[in-house]
Amino acid sequence: MPVAVLLLMVGLWQGLVTFLVQVRGLNAGLFPGPMAVLEAGWQMRSDLCQATLLTAAAALTGLSLSIFIGTATAFVFSQSSVVRRAFYPYAVLLQTIPIIAIAPIVILTLGRGFQSVALVSCIISLFPIITNTTTGLLQIDPDLVDLFRLNRATRFQMLVKLRMPSALPYLISGIRISSGSAIVGAIVGEFFLSAGPTGLGSLIQGKVASFSMPELYAVVVVATLLGTIVFGVVTVLGEWVLKGWFGMSLEGRGR
Repeated sequence: MPVAVLLLMVGLWQGLVTFLVQVRGLNAGLFPGPMAVLEAGWQMRSDLCQATLLTAAAALTGLSLSIFIGTATAFVFSQSSVVRRAFYPYAVLLQTIPIIAIAPIVILTLGRGFQSVALVSCIISLFPIITNTTTGLLQIDPDLVDLFRLNRATRFQMLVKLRMPSALPYLISGIRISSGSAIVGAIVGEFFLSAGPTGLGSLIQGKVASFSMPELYAVVVVATLLGTIVFGVVTVLGEWVLKGWFGMSLEGRGR
């Protein structure tokens, strides 16, 4: 089914280009078809491979940071309602901060380059992990909580043996969402903070400036494929961990 949908979308794309160019008489250079984009991508395959690896490295670094920071923050939120009420609204602000507004601060702190791009990727991908993991840590069956308390379980034991296993599907769902955000964050970060080797964001910026539409579309297609692949890998690994170790699925149900 996904392959059929893909072929349908490519066919619609080619049909739209044919209509705009041959019927409406618009410039073919502004509306490249699938074959023109494929040819452009093949011609710049070396640059695309290098840029994809660089962007993927920055995104995965940012995603790893967001997993560590987001999980630790969620643990703190789950253990203290006072801290959660005081600081959770500021976690929400992470979703609303324009990157262009914090770019000068990042440049002054870390300079331009890989580390700054990874930081932007981390900031953009952090919020889903905090919210999902916090929700999972708090949404515990009250009967299980009472059972643990009846057996005089400590708060740490409840966290490790009850809350963490129950929250794992939520955490993995948050990572799935953040995986795409991390790619977007890395590409956006490269618009403002890149230095040295060129990532996908820098390539997009250069193709827009030169008005090279087939090459621009080729970079966009590769960026989309990268996000899809990362999302798929995270999903497969998440399902493997849940089913193999805990007998659960991403929906939190047992086998």
